[in-house]
Amino acid sequence: MNTPMKIVLIGSAHPLRGGLATFNERLIREYRNNGADASIYTFSLQYPSILFPGKTQISSEPAPENLPIFIKVNSINPFNWIKIGFELKKQKPDLVIVKFWMPFMAPCFGTICRIIKGNRHTRIITIIDNLIPHEHRIGDRLLSGYWIGSVDGCVAMSKSVLGDLEEFDAKMPKLFCPHPLYDNFGEPLQKQEALSLLGLDPGFHYVLFFGFIRDYKGLDLLLQAFADARLLQMKIKLLVAGEFYCDPKPYQEIISQHHLEDQVIMSNDFIPDSKVLNYFCAADLVVQPYKSATQSGVTQIAYHFNKPMIITNVGGLAEFVPHEKVGYVVNPDPSEIANTIVRFYEENKEAEFSSNAFVEKQKYLWKNMVETIDKLLL
Repeated sequence: MNTPMKIVLIGSAHPLRGGLATFNERLIREYRNNGADASIYTFSLQYPSILFPGKTQISSEPAPENLPIFIKVNSINPFNWIKIGFELKKQKPDLVIVKFWMPFMAPCFGTICRIIKGNRHTRIITIIDNLIPHEHRIGDRLLSGYWIGSVDGCVAMSKSVLGDLEEFDAKMPKLFCPHPLYDNFGEPLQKQEALSLLGLDPGFHYVLFFGFIRDYKGLDLLLQAFADARLLQMKIKLLVAGEFYCDPKPYQEIISQHHLEDQVIMSNDFIPDSKVLNYFCAADLVVQPYKSATQSGVTQIAYHFNKPMIITNVGGLAEFVPHEKVGYVVNPDPSEIANTIVRFYEENKEAEFSSNAFVEKQKYLWKNMVETIDKLLL
């Protein structure tokens, strides 16, 4: 009888919250469903509180069932990195996977993985969200280079990141695999039920902006777009669902300046996993007005719920939303965004785009990510 492949993922997981934890848990569940002995080493400390822009790093949701999660890694303690490195080196997992999203994590991840590789058995694969951050800091490239030097292969979740990898190590084995679906938020609700759960007036149409609010995500552009009088006349409201990870004052000033208080619904607490479907199912359209991006997990939640999208033509976003098929690709400009929202409603595109999204999302199955990682191990 074959021994199951032993896999350890190092990164965010319960009790931590957010898209990183959701991704990692879903990936390891896929491996376990395939018969692997797969577990997660998550953080006892992910960010020092001074560096964390949100209200809390801890989830209020119950722990995922039948998923071994060990709370062990301290991102800022070098003695902990050495301890974890030698612990995993001794265990000799066949594969270690690390989801990399910011250079701050490079010393921690890089040190652990360099120690593990000393067992001359374990292969280390990294899945890259962003190699060059949206919000640049001194030393980012040096840190990212340190991380890339720690691994045996890379999976890029956008073609723009695949290009960035070439700048760091042209010879490193690397493959592109798009961000899989976030299919763990439950089955879609009827729109009327979702509106009722959120206490929203069913006499209006709703456009959704979802996720942590950072300046590069362009919520200011979308708010300015909603100053267009046509949207008010068409009874369209903007639903903003996500916690501020930046100063909320500039956004509040736009709302006040354009008298949008009745047109914009701000839901700025963290949205737990169990409530995500309410927001997506209540909306006709999901808008991602980013000023810079590589890829976005919001796209994959929208696909799960078969939602039409408007995305901006920055970074790798346009790779995932076929223009005029699943939604629209526009420039990051308030007037263009407003015109496109108006067009979506005037041409009654919701049913057509939703049907196309159902077909398009078949490209984004989790088995594709597992198969891509397997190719890097050959």
